[in-house]
Amino acid sequence: MALEVEASGSPLSSFLRDFPSPLGPGEPLPWSSAGSGALSKAEVPGALAERARSLLGGSRGVSPLLAASLIHAAVDELLQTDLTEFKQQSVETEEEGDEERCTLLDGESLQRCFFNKLRDVCSEWQKQLPPLRPLKRFLLVSIHAIRNTRRKMEDRHVLLPEFNQLFGLSDDIDRAYFAVFDGHGGVDAANYSATHLHVNVGLHEEIVKNPAEALKCSFQKTDEMFLFKAKREKLRSGTTGVSALIVGNKLHIAWLGDSQVMLVQQGKAVTLMEPHKPEREDERARIETLGGCVTYMDCWRVNGTLAVSRAIGDICQKPYISGDADGDSFELTGSEDYLLLACDGFFDAIKPYEMWRFVQLFHLWEWTSKVHPRAVGHVPLPWKW
Repeated sequence: MALEVEASGSPLSSFLRDFPSPLGPGEPLPWSSAGSGALSKAEVPGALAERARSLLGGSRGVSPLLAASLIHAAVDELLQTDLTEFKQQSVETEEEGDEERCTLLDGESLQRCFFNKLRDVCSEWQKQLPPLRPLKRFLLVSIHAIRNTRRKMEDRHVLLPEFNQLFGLSDDIDRAYFAVFDGHGGVDAANYSATHLHVNVGLHEEIVKNPAEALKCSFQKTDEMFLFKAKREKLRSGTTGVSALIVGNKLHIAWLGDSQVMLVQQGKAVTLMEPHKPEREDERARIETLGGCVTYMDCWRVNGTLAVSRAIGDICQKPYISGDADGDSFELTGSEDYLLLACDGFFDAIKPYEMWRFVQLFHLWEWTSKVHPRAVGHVPLPWKW
């Protein structure tokens, strides 16, 4: 613990030097004002945690473990206060004949209050750092993302080995969360899912007893939350998604659409799931039963538009584009090489039997570029997707 205090003291001191006093009413936020609009109560934990992660990470040098613990403490403290003082308006929606009232909160003043609580926690912890639970298991994580020929990058990913610390889970079971989101029609749905899905998982009432159910159900909740935002803000984007939650020696996965997760075990690819595509017989039957159609226009598409049959968002194509995720669970034996989560573009270009060699080459290229930068051009890489 002494090492943790020493390692944590400097970043906290630096943070408090940069922000020597609380923010007053009307003072600018310490992060981008984009996304500072109205928030529903369900959106509060995810939105605030995302702002804090961006502030504490990067050049500030706050370790992910410490940052997650700080964020949990600050969010928890805020949620124990009366949020009605931030009430902005009530919105009425009608679904299946029932009226549902949703209170929207003033996002800017709420974020200002949250920052002050985060600053208070940093000040207290600088004086005496509470015991922080270390990660029991070291996970090596690699990321690669390319925009390819698209005008904008619409994909997002989430890496959260410190899942327990972010949600205050204090049992002896290690948990880690990973996700990939492949957006289409804009970045809003992918950004939203990367911000809120893991929070819905971590706050789900079944996260400890039934993590598989928590993971699967959180996709639908995130979809419902985004559809409400999309309706009031006239957003049309959508995103496929795949997530993996490692709990002890169990792997839980859930997915919507054609992003995939695959396991490599002793050099061989192991298929864990079947992606949601319009041409699947059960997906076509579901869509046609609802009154939609699946047609071939350079590829199979739902109602002649989207090439996926399930996704978060796509408000104009609901209910044909379903927000109901599939899931599965697997025992981990220790013989696994790695887990790979990727968008459909990767799996369209790289076949399962090629995957092990491809990832090995990527890691060789990554290592060579750091150790011998001039030698990178000599490492063959099949960048084709």
